[in-house]
Amino acid sequence: MQATIKRNEQLIVSPTQAGQEGDDEPPEPSPCLEAASSISTPKPTGRLVRFPTQRAGILNPAVRSFRKRHFPSIPTKLWNDWQWQTSHRIRSLSQLESMISLSDDERAAFTVTETVLPLGITPYYMSLVSRDDPNQPIRRTVIPTVHETVRTAGEADDPLGEDGMSPVPGLVHRYPDRVLLLLSDFCSTYCRYCTRSRVVGHGGIHPSRNRLERAFAYIERTPSIRDVLISGGDPLMLGEEKLSWVLSRLRQISHVEIVRIGTKVPAVLPQRITPRLVRMLRQYHPLWMSLHFTHPDECTPEALRACTMLADSGIPLGSQTVLLKGVNDSVETMRSLVHNLLKMRVRPYYLYQCDPITGSAHFRTPIEKGLEIIRGLRGFTTGYAIPTYVVDAPGGGGKIPLMPDYVVGREDDALVLRNYENRLYRYPEAYDISPI
Repeated sequence: MQATIKRNEQLIVSPTQAGQEGDDEPPEPSPCLEAASSISTPKPTGRLVRFPTQRAGILNPAVRSFRKRHFPSIPTKLWNDWQWQTSHRIRSLSQLESMISLSDDERAAFTVTETVLPLGITPYYMSLVSRDDPNQPIRRTVIPTVHETVRTAGEADDPLGEDGMSPVPGLVHRYPDRVLLLLSDFCSTYCRYCTRSRVVGHGGIHPSRNRLERAFAYIERTPSIRDVLISGGDPLMLGEEKLSWVLSRLRQISHVEIVRIGTKVPAVLPQRITPRLVRMLRQYHPLWMSLHFTHPDECTPEALRACTMLADSGIPLGSQTVLLKGVNDSVETMRSLVHNLLKMRVRPYYLYQCDPITGSAHFRTPIEKGLEIIRGLRGFTTGYAIPTYVVDAPGGGGKIPLMPDYVVGREDDALVLRNYENRLYRYPEAYDISPI
């Protein structure tokens, strides 16, 4: 069956989504819009085509195959329960061996004691991991290898100097008007390149009321703080009641204007984004959310559904992507990722140069690689899809943006600029025309 839409006198033919339970139907218009359209706009000749919103029971083929192989007796309702997903994380060598063919480098990671970051992968995210290819991008980000034990020059356990900028436990005050609040050290899935691998997963940071009240007290007596970023660990791994208490306490501080939540949940545990969670979050606007997508393979129907629920609740979504060797360090891969993010209503925000944490040499790319990617995006796709490429300066210097050399120099009274096609243009500088 096909639907036709007439646009600019051209006939566009597109397949209907008959199997999506009406997901391709446009929303009902309001009475005002109906009245306006009846006066000046002819009725459409076909059905609108839009990206369908995935329902909870719809799984992508990789997830369906993985479930059938490793969790055949688990019903869909249980599989979609975020607490079940969390309690059944893959955490041991024996579990990995039953699911994938480990390489020598991966197996060796479990025979040494220098690996700092624990293993933890949700069944959902494990379903996206290749069984046979150790170089698959997603597999490289969550399966430990012996390369994590190799320390090279310039690396440090705390490369950003966060511990030295912590006035109270679990609070980092680096910039004048904003702070980082670490709720806990727990994540549902541990990324092998994590900046806070020195603390996450070790049980040292708890969301205890006493510790958090000390953080709130510091924020209350520091009126320059207008922006609080909640991170960890993953803040969304707290229950609704606890997280609601944290948000309500921050909202009681008059000079806190914006609250942000940093999370990778929509990518690794999209089942956590539930109607109950979204209803709670809506109470605390203006609320922003920084997501963490690394590769286009993470942009699944489940992730789309999670981001749709968050966006529909009025939460602006941005993605902070880490540039990783062999994972996303090509223009083609990054272009695919940012295009998929925009379709999920997630704005590509930052492209991070990988921090020099201990054991990260196998992940880090030259700076020129990041500049090459920005050059490959700028001008070749919409500006909304282009993140800001930054280095988080070691030692606590903060984020420093990096851009390709678009300014060539000066010529007479003009600035000489290079565009995305490598062509040169002269921009006349402004004259001072103020009266003498």
